[in-house]
Amino acid sequence: MRDVRAGARYLGRGQRWVMGHGRWFGFGLLPALITFVLYAAGLAAFAFATDDIVTWATPFADDWAWRAPLRTLFAVLLWLAVLGIALLTFTAVTLLVGDPFYEKLSEETEKSYGGCPEGPDRSLAAELWIALCDSLYVLWRAALFAVPLFFLGFLPVVGQTVVPALGFCVSGFFLAVELCSVAMQRRDIPVRERLRLLGRRKGLAIGFGLPLVLCFLVPFVAVLLMPGAVAGAALLVRDVLGEDTEPREDGAQDASQPQAAQGDLGTQQGPWAPQTPWGQQGPTGPGGAVDPRGAWSSAEGKPGH
Repeated sequence: MRDVRAGARYLGRGQRWVMGHGRWFGFGLLPALITFVLYAAGLAAFAFATDDIVTWATPFADDWAWRAPLRTLFAVLLWLAVLGIALLTFTAVTLLVGDPFYEKLSEETEKSYGGCPEGPDRSLAAELWIALCDSLYVLWRAALFAVPLFFLGFLPVVGQTVVPALGFCVSGFFLAVELCSVAMQRRDIPVRERLRLLGRRKGLAIGFGLPLVLCFLVPFVAVLLMPGAVAGAALLVRDVLGEDTEPREDGAQDASQPQAAQGDLGTQQGPWAPQTPWGQQGPTGPGGAVDPRGAWSSAEGKPGH
């Protein structure tokens, strides 16, 4: 539960950061507003078509005496599934639309918390392509949970109580993964490793993402919370990677020498002390020399050893 509370605190700290930096709050509103208008139009069109979709999907129930309750239940579950997909994809699409905006916002947040690692030298087109591929991969992984939960929703009692709660937690976790992609992509951490890192801190990710999922159910709230969510996700990433999460008064610490903080990757005195390409502590060779193999083992897709 401590990780869950910590995740919620990072969300609150991100919102406070953008409120205290009004220019960046306004900077992050525009992409979310554009995406919100597009999604609102799409959901409105879906609402008008729901009855026809439900009738088309349940032709076997035309002569059933209880076809109305069945189709009502199916419509509710269908709406929950569509809303879940909308919540996950809204963040991904917003991050794609506002990639330069949110990258800069995330970078400025990290600078005020002890330095920001330099991102890889790639063109905007390459960054957008990588972000799109990563988002599709995350969406596919989320669907592996969402589809079974959708069908479990037809179970009596459990389907109307436990299953929706699990669905919100799953949505919260993957929403956190999407938001953390900005800071993790800047460190050139591949998407599978992002899922592994956050999977080790599920409570932290769910504590961050679940309140957002619930708030995003209220129209237009997603637009207002997106800038702070990106800022908070940058802090969450720093926690997961063992970096400093306490603000600096001058915000001018060199990104190549971040303050060590207790986290998943050890401390500055531990085996991760030398710096890796994404600004984290990396492995050492004999005599304390930096291991030339770098941060990731291409054979295993995890930190080198």
